[in-house]
Amino acid sequence: METSGFLVHARTPTYKRPDMLRRALQSLQAQTHTNWICDVYDDDRNGAGRAVVEALADPRICYTLNPKQNFASRNIDQCFTAQNPHEADYFCVVEDDNFLLPRFMEDNLRIAREQGVELILRNQLIELGSGTPEARLSETGILDEMFAEGRYEPSQFRLSLIPGIGVSNGGLFWSRDARSRLEIGYACTATLQEYLRTFSVWEDIYVAMEPLAVWAENGAQTTRDLGGTAGYLKRELDLKRAVQILQREAWALAGRDKQREFLESASFRYPVALRARGLVKALITARTGAHLGLKEKLELAARGLLIRTAGRPEPELPDFIASRKAVA
Repeated sequence: METSGFLVHARTPTYKRPDMLRRALQSLQAQTHTNWICDVYDDDRNGAGRAVVEALADPRICYTLNPKQNFASRNIDQCFTAQNPHEADYFCVVEDDNFLLPRFMEDNLRIAREQGVELILRNQLIELGSGTPEARLSETGILDEMFAEGRYEPSQFRLSLIPGIGVSNGGLFWSRDARSRLEIGYACTATLQEYLRTFSVWEDIYVAMEPLAVWAENGAQTTRDLGGTAGYLKRELDLKRAVQILQREAWALAGRDKQREFLESASFRYPVALRARGLVKALITARTGAHLGLKEKLELAARGLLIRTAGRPEPELPDFIASRKAVA
């Protein structure tokens, strides 16, 4: 199927990692699909990314210094805007520390046209020890123990929130006709954004299991998420409470048939015990059978109650959930 005529718009958020930015942009230049354009959004007040873009001298790569500092979460989130200034056909996000393998765009375009979907989640390899001399690629992808290859209805896909996180920013590939609103639009951590983005999937999505992108495992290097000073325990409890709310919403929206199938569904590769733990910790009333012992169930339920009592989700979360439900 001929796909060369489709313009892909890549968005790249960056902050003070010029060497990694160069690698990310060179991975775009190495794509077998050459009809693309990239906007680089630099959050460094000194504009460290400008020299990288100028040195590559590729007219397809456009540099923008953010008018004000966005911090990591907002800088990433703006890359999921529905605005389409280049009148592109498809979109993806390549964070500065990540990169693509050469057939990423080509194969995603093929699947999108063959399957008739507007959303694709692509498997990614993991760069272990990213940013160190010991950096190496994993042998398996981050989705290998989560999903099976194929097309998912949105209500089924959102159930991936119960045992896991669902989407990864760098694995998403979407078309201009996608109904799902992928830009979150309010201040929250970059981690929570991915949970919210999973909840935002409101149309069929194809999960492609061949890993054609690379995700850097370097969370400890990203310390500027929101520019805030909240302690670790409070951040974790607030995050887990927001996720708990999303899990319960996803469960309610799935309907009885998908609820009954959830623990045994072959569409997911999550271990059954992990699915059952997610249900109990989310305080979802469901039969987990013999997958968990009584002691573990009680411990998980106690943790879930602690999260519900002590966690404080962002005030905008109810409005966010309502806005996504309105897409239906």
